[in-house]
Amino acid sequence: MGASEILQPVIALGLWSGVMMIWMYATRVPAISKADIPAAEMGHPGGMKYLPSEVRRIADNYNHLFEQPTLFYATCIAIAVAGHVDAMAVNVAWAFVIIRVVHSLVQATINIVLLRFGIFLLSWVALLVLLIREALVIF
Repeated sequence: MGASEILQPVIALGLWSGVMMIWMYATRVPAISKADIPAAEMGHPGGMKYLPSEVRRIADNYNHLFEQPTLFYATCIAIAVAGHVDAMAVNVAWAFVIIRVVHSLVQATINIVLLRFGIFLLSWVALLVLLIREALVIF
């Protein structure tokens, strides 16, 4: 297998982040125009507390896509650069992406925190599989 197979899930998750950005602004801009946000708060993250929860949680998820997934991106790129791409790494990388998409949809819609936490833990399992497998090869 070549590098492109492990980079496809990286690009897919990046595209998903773009979807979440569009969703965030599609809900946030109308909500801001309706909200009574003090002018002094408008340019600060604290000003967003005046928005409805269903709008804020989409933005929260967008921000989450720049936390744990950054380690996923780095890990997949390291696997590609080192030439250690195999079917298991690719399958686990796709599993991570699917789990993160499900996490986004749960957080942005029903937002059941315990369910979301379980999904988050599953994404960590997938990420740790990628990290540990690569660590065993390079150390």
